[in-house]
Amino acid sequence: MPVALFVSPHLDDVAFSCGGTFATLAQAGWQCVLLTVFTRSVPHPTGFALACQTDKGLGPEIDYLALRRAEDTAAAQYLGAATVRWLDLPEAPHRGYHSPAALFADLLPADDIGPALTALLATAVAETSPQLVFAPQGLGLHVDHRQVMHAVRAVVPPTVPVLWYRDTPYIIRQPAALPAPELPAGLAEVALPLSEAALAAKVAASQAYPSQIGFQFGSAEQVRVKLTQLAGTEAQAANAGAPAAERFAAQAGYVFSI
Repeated sequence: MPVALFVSPHLDDVAFSCGGTFATLAQAGWQCVLLTVFTRSVPHPTGFALACQTDKGLGPEIDYLALRRAEDTAAAQYLGAATVRWLDLPEAPHRGYHSPAALFADLLPADDIGPALTALLATAVAETSPQLVFAPQGLGLHVDHRQVMHAVRAVVPPTVPVLWYRDTPYIIRQPAALPAPELPAGLAEVALPLSEAALAAKVAASQAYPSQIGFQFGSAEQVRVKLTQLAGTEAQAANAGAPAAERFAAQAGYVFSI
């Protein structure tokens, strides 16, 4: 059984960005692994780290990341994940990024998460032996996404294709957003048409992250509306020959084989 490893910086990125492709592969018999990097609960957060949960209506007494991990487990069931893995690393607000602007600026010299992330991801790749890896393009330039891109480039063997997904909802807010500088050069676009069932699975999985829905989309209904509209726009942009699709960047000449 072929294995696809989907690398998600946060507990929602894969579902929002390429959940339809995840569901398509799972429905076709692939063993799909959902691996999320920054998932660590940090007791007694303060400052900007605390604001990242209180601005979503969650009080300081709530273990924010435990809540999000539970959401991830629920989302994985809609996607058809064979395995869910969490690397237990702290998000950027716990690593010295103390404002919204800092999350989308340069990587801090003091942010030393790279070696630990690279080592953990190398172990996950060795243990899962994927035939295909999915990782973010860094659209929006979030520092956590960029750190993940560094690690993916460092540990995925050159014989294993990497499909770089288009970070969502960043591409809804910023349709002209450019990839992060960590994206390899010389890539070409590939697209995967989505069936109604795959798109429905993506929407249901995305709606399984209620702590994020209001902030990212506005409401559960807007999750459905915006992701459905995006899938149509992506299909048109790629001339996918289908009403819905997801687009990726991959090594020139790569062709989806499911």
